[in-house]
Amino acid sequence: MNTEQQLFDETPLRRFEYDDSVVLAADVGPETDASVDVVDGTVIVVADDEQREQDVPEGARAFINNGVLTIELSDEEDI
Repeated sequence: MNTEQQLFDETPLRRFEYDDSVVLAADVGPETDASVDVVDGTVIVVADDEQREQDVPEGARAFINNGVLTIELSDEEDI
């Protein structure tokens, strides 16, 4: 099952629900030089000299691959 939401109040976000986790994915663009980190329950994305933050449950993991930001949440925690 997947639904659409928004990340950082403007970036379209897809939500994929699995038995033991929820995966959120957002296209930040392949030409964007972006990095991501999770610090104290906050996903921090820096792209094109701009920083965006989003609160997430503790234990969330995030990474960027080919311009797609992926946030993995366990136990169906909600963002």
